[in-house]
Amino acid sequence: MNLDQFNAYCGSLPATEKVVQWGGAHVWKVGGKIFALASRWGKSPGEGKIKIGFKASDMAFMMLTELPDIEASPYLGRYKWVQLQSETALPDEDIKAYVEAAHGLVAAKLTKAARRELGL
Repeated sequence: MNLDQFNAYCGSLPATEKVVQWGGAHVWKVGGKIFALASRWGKSPGEGKIKIGFKASDMAFMMLTELPDIEASPYLGRYKWVQLQSETALPDEDIKAYVEAAHGLVAAKLTKAARRELGL
């Protein structure tokens, strides 16, 4: 999955917003909380391979981090975030399913009032 496809998919999920921060990372949020991000991590912004990161369930985190080209996300791994080290680490449909699940995990932790306000 490339960066444009990632952004288009995340933008199709309910009540999402994108911000660009941390040296050009495309950070996707629901209710102000991050559920997925992607960037070209390299020696300078915009260079290097696209790496996608997202929140995972406990079981998904354990399974995914056993696969090649998938690691615990730097700084966020302790919160069960994974980072895909290549665009081909998972098939696009699997990435979409995990990103949708990440959206659901994060949205579920919002207050009832916030979820209602966002239409979730």
